[in-house]
Amino acid sequence: MANSGLDAPLFYQLLIGELELRGGESGTAYAVILDAARRTRDEALFRRAVDIALAGRAGDQALAAARAWRSARPESADAMRMQLQILVALGRAADAVEPARALIQATPETERGSTLAALPRFFARAGEPKAVAALIEEIVQPHMEAGPTRVPARVAQGRAWLAAGDGARALALAREANRLDPAAPGPVLLALEMLRSQPEAEQIVAGHMARPDTEAPLRLAYVRALTDAHRYAEAVTNLQQAVKQQPEFAPAYLTLGALQLELRNTREAEAALTRYVELAQAGRPGQPATQASAPASAADDEDDADADDGPLATRADRGLVQAWLMLAQAAEQRGDFAAAEGWLGRIDDPRRALEVQTRRASILARQGQVDAARELIRRTPEQTTEDSRAKLVAEVGVLREVKRWADAYDVLAGALKRLPDDSDLLYEQAMMAEKLERLDEMERLLRRVIELKPGNAHAHNALGYSLADRRLRLPEARDLIRRALELAPGDPFITDSLGWVEFRMGNGEEALRHLQAAWRARPDAEIGAHLGEVLWTLGRKDEARRIWREARGKDAANEVLRETLTRLRVEP
Repeated sequence: MANSGLDAPLFYQLLIGELELRGGESGTAYAVILDAARRTRDEALFRRAVDIALAGRAGDQALAAARAWRSARPESADAMRMQLQILVALGRAADAVEPARALIQATPETERGSTLAALPRFFARAGEPKAVAALIEEIVQPHMEAGPTRVPARVAQGRAWLAAGDGARALALAREANRLDPAAPGPVLLALEMLRSQPEAEQIVAGHMARPDTEAPLRLAYVRALTDAHRYAEAVTNLQQAVKQQPEFAPAYLTLGALQLELRNTREAEAALTRYVELAQAGRPGQPATQASAPASAADDEDDADADDGPLATRADRGLVQAWLMLAQAAEQRGDFAAAEGWLGRIDDPRRALEVQTRRASILARQGQVDAARELIRRTPEQTTEDSRAKLVAEVGVLREVKRWADAYDVLAGALKRLPDDSDLLYEQAMMAEKLERLDEMERLLRRVIELKPGNAHAHNALGYSLADRRLRLPEARDLIRRALELAPGDPFITDSLGWVEFRMGNGEEALRHLQAAWRARPDAEIGAHLGEVLWTLGRKDEARRIWREARGKDAANEVLRETLTRLRVEP
């Protein structure tokens, strides 16, 4: 309170106000503190008065304090922002036009664009979305033609109209903003938000990604959108471009490594992840190698509730632990169990203990020590209330890896006695029932999952594919798979199922179209097995052999691929 000077009378006034608040007299405390704020024009005291009113759910008093704050300090952007927030919270969005405009005007010209861009977030809960969009349009109108603000003003409008369900209007505004400044990231970020509802928006994104000056973080945002749309090959291409442009940008290597590992490109994954670790360790030269950090990855969740606890407390450290876990997984895939254990040995974070022990259990199981693997998981200490269930899922995963279907089924059956409506466990048990050829049981379990979670795309797909693969009730199978694709548009595995059911129904060309799309999005061994068989049946045998060779390079042990080649008596 440098502006007021804390003399004795003021000190005692503030002390009385705080004592009244502690005694439960929030109304009196508010009046005392607000009076002190008015006399001193001290912004901290005005903010305290607002906080007291808000804590007491006295919205009108909070608004009165904010208005008094603005009256005393008309130049204060904080006062304008507070009044704006309170008006929106009170459902008086129409009254917020004046403070919103004042806030924009009070913001330095170099920062005004950021304030405009934040408007949709300010008004996100202000009422009916179309009315809010019209309100934002009114607020930004004076800034539509000024050079520094004409792009963010259009982006703010576009985001508001997108929230109001008017994708066409949002797209038009994004295009206009992009035309005004092709280098601006705002229109591109808006376009990314509407890729699913307005596919034409990708033209804006693609145009920006073709620029040599595109920043790596923006490429990562595009990669997330591509990954969400199951377009993994394109995601990898964009990440490769990102690390080429900015070879020291660590997060891109972590995300690239994760995607390459998902695609079973083990060597490429290890190269990207090793580079990430190098950059991470170089970023913290004062620390031992095992405790080094790096910039946080786009793939690293920022809402970790325990982010400030434990020996590896920062987001950067969590990214490094993530890299070590994935490097262990990659080494395990290559059969180099010593290297996998070496990476796991670097991790000293109690919160990741179950993940580490699960990977160690997987290594043991792959070496035939299944009982020891199960015991290792069971003995892992539980850090949270969710760990008991997580340990059970981990044990099932280990048993599934070594094809101990009956044991996995029994573990799940025991768990479902305690958690009979756990849809995830029911789904896993259905998959084990299929492996055991208990088809009636599988169907019963999957239909129960669909009953509990009608939006579960995987359950619809699993049932449809299982029927199609056995040439049973094919029209019903196709309906189930189509429903799954409606629930998860673009999912390559569901697209593969649709191609397979079309093939089973004798629609070769239609099957080929779906399977080629699935293979482009996700060159997985099982998808390759199906695509190759359709090509083979259509007489395109050289193409079939090429696809099968690529699929075998991804995963030579894949059961579907091996069964297909054996049945057709083909050596790619």
